[in-house]
Amino acid sequence: MTRLYILPTLLALATTFGAHAADPALDQTIADVGHRWATIYYQTPDKQKDAAYDELITQVQQLAHDHPKDAEPIVWQAIVLSSAAKIEGGLSALHKAKEARELLVSAEAIDPTVMNGSIYASLGSLYAKVPGWPLGFGDKKQAKVYFEKALAIDPHSIDTNYFYADYLADTGDYAKSVEYLQRALAAPPRPGREDADAGRRQEVQALLDTVKKKAAS
Repeated sequence: MTRLYILPTLLALATTFGAHAADPALDQTIADVGHRWATIYYQTPDKQKDAAYDELITQVQQLAHDHPKDAEPIVWQAIVLSSAAKIEGGLSALHKAKEARELLVSAEAIDPTVMNGSIYASLGSLYAKVPGWPLGFGDKKQAKVYFEKALAIDPHSIDTNYFYADYLADTGDYAKSVEYLQRALAAPPRPGREDADAGRRQEVQALLDTVKKKAAS
């Protein structure tokens, strides 16, 4: 079965939780989703991830349904779907990726800057990793456009810099990839996102080591 490699744009693209000062209950629920995502993505064994993601998908679907005018639950629904697609692979993964894209576009119509540009970073990652026509919607040029939009909103985001660096490495621009990986490592900590930050920094360092080897060869 063909496995699609889709980065879990999901997570951690918010700098902090607490975007809904008028709704602390929603803030707490979104924070719980973020922590659960980080636990699944960074700590749960691969064989157990499918079931864990299915449970989380159900939770965020309900959350988005209950708050249709809030962009953040919709973005998290897309993020979790993207992560599940990475583990699942095959045509079912492509279906999840397409659904994630649709959700991100709908969230963009509500608030394009929500979660510090995570909509565009997530779209960039999807367009960079999903196969192109006729199987999927992947498009490297469009991915770059989205990454640039995300960086314009938050140039210091650990996630956006990491995703863009990964894209640059895939396109063979190793020197520039190293630059953005170093930016990711220098990103400021996100209060309440310590678990996600720790996992992401490990990914950044691992990719940096790989890219430096490729650049030297």
